[in-house]
Amino acid sequence: MRKYVFLTTLALFLYGCQGGGKSDSIEKSTQKTNPKKSSDGLVITVADETITSDEIITAASALMMPIAQSSNFENFKRQAKPKLEEMITARISNILLYQEAKKNTREDIDQILERPAEAEIRKYIIDFGGDYAKAEEALKQQGMDWAGFKKYQKKMILTEYYLGSLLPRAAPITYSELLARYNQMKDESFVTLAAVKFQLIDIEPAKLQITDPNQDQLEQARMLANELLKQIKAGKNFPEVAKEHNGVSFAAHSKPVQPASLRYSILADEAEKLEAGEISGPIETPQQSHIFIMKLQEKHPKGYEPFEKVQREVEATIISDRRKQAQDKILTRLSRQAENELSDEFAEFCLQKIYERNSK
Repeated sequence: MRKYVFLTTLALFLYGCQGGGKSDSIEKSTQKTNPKKSSDGLVITVADETITSDEIITAASALMMPIAQSSNFENFKRQAKPKLEEMITARISNILLYQEAKKNTREDIDQILERPAEAEIRKYIIDFGGDYAKAEEALKQQGMDWAGFKKYQKKMILTEYYLGSLLPRAAPITYSELLARYNQMKDESFVTLAAVKFQLIDIEPAKLQITDPNQDQLEQARMLANELLKQIKAGKNFPEVAKEHNGVSFAAHSKPVQPASLRYSILADEAEKLEAGEISGPIETPQQSHIFIMKLQEKHPKGYEPFEKVQREVEATIISDRRKQAQDKILTRLSRQAENELSDEFAEFCLQKIYERNSK
């Protein structure tokens, strides 16, 4: 959100001051880039920026290691090539978008972006608890220094804003559109689950002291449960009843809970039959290890947050979806242009080196 606010303000500097329209040159076709040899392998140049085979190999190796280690080269190539081409295409697309953004900004944009880029550096250091050395070490592991990181942040800020500037102006959102989107979202985003709140007497037969040697503990527990139920219905409260007998305990929820979260499903089933204030029992568990007496205090059925309460959230979702659809169209055009620049020779070279590095 912080960056988004900045990017909105940045519009006055980037475009408003020079009055230029948006360029559509990102849709122009391009010619396939021929790779050139370098000391580290192959290099392709896209819009005055270079992509080295080494950086692609390094970025892809960890992802493709499991395939390389379990396949011969032909199988590896068949599985890994689409992923690698997608990675290279994305890299080319980012370059094309950045170059397009630069063409449509004022000449002193680098100075304008200095302060927000420095703010990103400070934020990055804070993410490491303010430890400058740790942050620097993390950058080194990514093959980057502070100067490179600042340059990267400037590119990100500029391209993010430029991409947003290409989006069409938002059309009004109708009430029927809001209501339809609410109905689509409510089961996932706005559901209020059923909940119950109750008091409980829990009799555990195994913990009762046998008073009649001719009775087993379960039979004694059943008799005790019927006696306690009679006392409760006569007006005695749950905690008071529980205190008078060993092997009998009292439990109560401080707030409503979801029936599905209850340890004993038989309690959820019983609560479903009751209305607030009603008492039920004796309730025996299937294993006969507990006998319960329940008093239902509250019961809330499954429902949904009312439309009026979540209308702003629904509206924000519609706006976000519209922006994503528009961005996807722009990025698809960029991707097609990037595919035109993708060199088969470059991709084949990277695949070979990735396999050699990870199949040993």
